[in-house]
Amino acid sequence: MNAHAADATTVEEGLAIQQEKAKFDTKAATDLAMQNTLLTPRFYTTDFDELDAIDVSPVREDWDALLARMKADPNKGHFKKNEDWDAIDWEGMEPELKKEFLDFLISSCTAEFSGCVLYKEMKRRGTNKDICELFSYMSRDEARHAGFINDALREAGVAVNLGFLTKEKKYTFFRPKFIYYATYLSEKIGYARYITIYRHLEAHPEHRFHPIFKWFKEWCNDEFSHGEAFALLMRTDPKITQSFANKLWIRFFLTAVFSTMWIRDHARPRFHEALGVDIDWYDQEVFRKTSTIARQVFPVELDLDHPRWRRGLDAMDRAFRAMDRAKARGGPAGLAGRMMAGSRAALAFVSLYTIPVKKNDVPESVRLEPAY
Repeated sequence: MNAHAADATTVEEGLAIQQEKAKFDTKAATDLAMQNTLLTPRFYTTDFDELDAIDVSPVREDWDALLARMKADPNKGHFKKNEDWDAIDWEGMEPELKKEFLDFLISSCTAEFSGCVLYKEMKRRGTNKDICELFSYMSRDEARHAGFINDALREAGVAVNLGFLTKEKKYTFFRPKFIYYATYLSEKIGYARYITIYRHLEAHPEHRFHPIFKWFKEWCNDEFSHGEAFALLMRTDPKITQSFANKLWIRFFLTAVFSTMWIRDHARPRFHEALGVDIDWYDQEVFRKTSTIARQVFPVELDLDHPRWRRGLDAMDRAFRAMDRAKARGGPAGLAGRMMAGSRAALAFVSLYTIPVKKNDVPESVRLEPAY
């Protein structure tokens, strides 16, 4: 098949191309993508009628400028292999690195496709022209990203059947404001992760063990634009970020997203070693970038230098490792071990959540441009 998802102008076209390729995809990778745990990417659904009722008039000027850039589609045709795509000896790759890298790619593919499915559903069900146009562009982008990762996975013989995922993966319901918080952070932290790796490998190309990292700059710029869209959506209603209860929810999502990243990354030591980055430094650097960016819309910021911050993250990591060991042990002893480890993880999260936050005066204009 000559058509490529990178050239698709709509999400439907991109998904049709991926579905044609799915006959070559593997059950093992799809099974991994199907898992639903505290740490695996989830599929979401929401109150689409509430989304459809949004009035973007308070942010009209910034909204029209952002959508004009998305409509221009600067990354059309980018997400496909070209002469810069180096051949990879998957069979010769060190086994632990291969395992962790494949886990990274499958998790990333699932996360990108999760956004695609959610955005596509809003486009399909909505009647609000502004909202439907936004979600049509974002679903198009996410389909390209997921398809590009899947093309990389096909070289290793472990691609994910995205069509099967759409029909069979469990969906989690979040109210629109929770979708805003979670997805805004997901997109912005995705930008911070990809650009940090890209800049590091730009300075140290000897650590670029796979060609997909060469595509991270344009990729993370898509993530940045998507985050900008959710920042504008939150600014359509001041209560979403300024009420006392919602400030507590923002604090919760910041703590949850950052601590989840810490645990996931520390489960891939060989992957980060191959990249030539210290995991502790990398995660803190990503947290700092994300926190700086999030000042555009969030009135609170986590104190990343507080003495309890690192202690709490390390305690969460140890608790999740203990849960994994207990799960592998099985039986009554394993169940008891999982419960004890779960309690330690909960206590660690409470310790992180109750660290005093920094107050932030959000700027009058919400729009930012990628600058890292």
